[in-house]
Amino acid sequence: MKHLFIINPAAGKYDHAAELRPVIRAAMTGRGLDYAVEITSGPRHAEQLVRQYAAEGTLLRVYACGGDGTLNEVASGAAGCSHVAVTQLPLGSGNDFIKLFGAGRSRFSSLDELLDPEVSAMDMIRCNDRWCMNICSLGLDARIGTSIARYRRLPLVTGAGAYLISTVVCVVQDVHQHFVLELDGQKRFDQRFTMVCICNGRWYGGSFNPVPTALPDDGLLDVLAVAPVSRLTVATVIGKYAKGRYAEYPELIAHYRCRSLRLTADRPTDVNLDGELILTEQAEIRLVPKCLNFFYPKGLSWQPAENI
Repeated sequence: MKHLFIINPAAGKYDHAAELRPVIRAAMTGRGLDYAVEITSGPRHAEQLVRQYAAEGTLLRVYACGGDGTLNEVASGAAGCSHVAVTQLPLGSGNDFIKLFGAGRSRFSSLDELLDPEVSAMDMIRCNDRWCMNICSLGLDARIGTSIARYRRLPLVTGAGAYLISTVVCVVQDVHQHFVLELDGQKRFDQRFTMVCICNGRWYGGSFNPVPTALPDDGLLDVLAVAPVSRLTVATVIGKYAKGRYAEYPELIAHYRCRSLRLTADRPTDVNLDGELILTEQAEIRLVPKCLNFFYPKGLSWQPAENI
């Protein structure tokens, strides 16, 4: 087995590569394990690196040393490869996907914990020709999510703070737009939406947990479709939405569960895939069941608290 550490020097507020290298070296040589360290040089480089190492055919464990964008790229490179498993050594400002594991997520920061893990198969979202591990969103939500990066490196600004700043700016600019939305080729909606959020995981944006019961291995997507709301209403609704209390607004927020959806827009629109932006007039989105092996510290669970 080979262990591959992919470090994103742009993750978080500073480059962690220099401090990580000796930690990795000590842990791996102490156990006599075969390993490699790679530093990413730009967008989608992590995905290319995983594909390159996976092509060797040996068992491979990949450590995404960065934030949710790094994890997305690593997972995209590993999707469908039965001999590859991935995890996250969290260095980003959000690290939202691993919040599935509750308070135990702090254990992901321990390399020793990750070297003696459990492995489970998880679902992923396929959007056109791109992968998404956690959350895919469109409309206002996508504009907010993909604008966060410009605020995260401001002094004293946390991941949640950057999301709040981005929300205020995007709400001032625009609130809703027209989409045609089809679910599983059956339900069809032709109307204006404030936003549409498609969940495989549960957390994003630093503090948003829109569907607290979403599971990354149940073979279904949890979709929240938010009807048009005024700028004045956004602040109230988005606060409840962020806390997973969408059921309090049945006239504004609809919850659906499906395996695929198609979205058609009147103009190129923002689609947020784990914090990464694509622009498209049509999004073909589907769930791909159990296509990714994910490893994590022993004893952790991603089941919602009420299910444990």
